[in-house]
Amino acid sequence: MAKKTAVGTIGKGKRGISTAGWALRGAAAGAAASTALNAVTYVDMAVRGRGSSSTPEQTVEALAGKAHVPIPGDDETRQNRVQGLGPLTGLVAGVGVGVVVGLVRAAGYRSRPAVGTLLTTAGILVAANGPMTALGITDPRTWSRTDWISDLVPHLVYGAVLKKTMDAFDRP
Repeated sequence: MAKKTAVGTIGKGKRGISTAGWALRGAAAGAAASTALNAVTYVDMAVRGRGSSSTPEQTVEALAGKAHVPIPGDDETRQNRVQGLGPLTGLVAGVGVGVVVGLVRAAGYRSRPAVGTLLTTAGILVAANGPMTALGITDPRTWSRTDWISDLVPHLVYGAVLKKTMDAFDRP
């Protein structure tokens, strides 16, 4: 029997899905949500004519330096590797947050739509921007209103897509 709270319910769902099953569903939902986030970002870039952010590549460089792991190759090859690894950090964050949401769902928590969307949005914002902030690559306190909107809107779309996908997995 599920216990209702102001923000959702706690209790096993009707489907009897295992913890691993929910983690896999979370990974799939995270991948779908990451695709939606990227699509919104690319549309914004196309509409406003703005360039892509270099912060993912800067994060790869900083993490490699902190871990004392060199990125091999001559200048061009190395730069190409960094450009490939940068966007992968976003995908890892997106799928990882999806797995966490799947594990929370496996534990029995089901949030209301708005609550789940906002919690998931907060989670992906921390997962995506947290490392860059901690490494000193960006400082959200200095962002303009446009910067905030450009960052929040795609992450909000991520949260909505992840929530809807996870809810769809729980339907009987």
